[in-house]
Amino acid sequence: MAWNEPGGGNQHDPWSGGGRRGGGSGGGGNRGGNQPPDLDEALKKFQDKLNSMLGGRGGKRGGGGGKGGGGKPRNAFTLPGLLIVVALAIWAATGFYLVDQTERGVVLRFGEFQEVVNPGLHWNPPLIDDVRMVNVTRVRSLTQTQSMLTRDENIVEVEISAQYQVANPRDFVLNVRDPQLSIENALDSALRHVVGGTDMIDILTSGREILGSSVASRLQSYQDSYGTGISLQTINIESTSAPEPVIDAFDDVIRAREDRQRTINQGMAYANAIIPEAQGQAQRIVEQGQGYREAVVAEARGQANRFTALLTQYQNSPAIMRERLYLDTIGEVFGSTSKILVDVADDGPLMYLPLDRMRSGGSASGERLGEQGELDPRVLERLRSTQSSSSSSGNGSNTGGIRREGR
Repeated sequence: MAWNEPGGGNQHDPWSGGGRRGGGSGGGGNRGGNQPPDLDEALKKFQDKLNSMLGGRGGKRGGGGGKGGGGKPRNAFTLPGLLIVVALAIWAATGFYLVDQTERGVVLRFGEFQEVVNPGLHWNPPLIDDVRMVNVTRVRSLTQTQSMLTRDENIVEVEISAQYQVANPRDFVLNVRDPQLSIENALDSALRHVVGGTDMIDILTSGREILGSSVASRLQSYQDSYGTGISLQTINIESTSAPEPVIDAFDDVIRAREDRQRTINQGMAYANAIIPEAQGQAQRIVEQGQGYREAVVAEARGQANRFTALLTQYQNSPAIMRERLYLDTIGEVFGSTSKILVDVADDGPLMYLPLDRMRSGGSASGERLGEQGELDPRVLERLRSTQSSSSSSGNGSNTGGIRREGR
């Protein structure tokens, strides 16, 4: 009779431990009978081993099952195992995560830094590893408006904005607890340091660009020393102004400074226009003086050379040279005068001389004569008397002569 048939008595299961403990001959007889193994019993044994490994309760329940032989207790041990498998599957599935192209993942294992992961699909054991995503391409910004004291003990209000990016995700996550608050405090410190060493007028007028560059360099040095992993992009000075109660008075001061600067610029423009002209005139006078000097020196040398040549000729022919020098001297003397010499004989007729033409400008010499002076009245009177006497006596031989000296 089979061991599992009704009425079989106290037969032992050949696949259970009880059968093996009951007697080796009985178990061997069953196995030798080519009986197929019971799948339910095999699954029960596997569950008992699993339960014993997990909680140690499977052995007791397995013994009770061997005695009773019921199927209901075996189904009760199947549910915890399935739940554990499902929980393990869910735990493993939650370890997958995707890193975007704009981000980097900082992996912490039990709070200790492990690595920085690049964009893509990654897996880390949940509840063991902590992955913190950091956007490294987004440009972050902050703006501050502060009232502070300048070097010349004035108060100014400065509005400043800063743009920055994350350059080192590890430092950004681990070195500083609150990077945003850290950079705000560092920006305020750098701005106060630079403004405290600058005059108020420079901050409000032409020194704003220098102020921005100085704040940027100092703020970046702060971030590097703190190890925040932040890289500054730009620093902009949005506005600078005096405090509200004194803004009107300060505007008047600014206008006065602008008027002074405009007057200075006009004076400089006038100086730039007049100085080159004066320098040109001075250079022209210098060049004229140099030309006059060269002309005088050349003329003196020419006269010296001429005198040397005349001396040589005079030594060869003294009489001729004396006559020639006399005639040249007389020509020069009378050539520059306005007098007319007339040689009139007392007993001869007078040749007609057009004195009016000579005086008024019939020729070049007449023009020069009329401009320089008139004939002597006694000469005119004698001419008139001579003309009247010659007209009464008639025609005669012309024994008189008139001579005009001039160049």
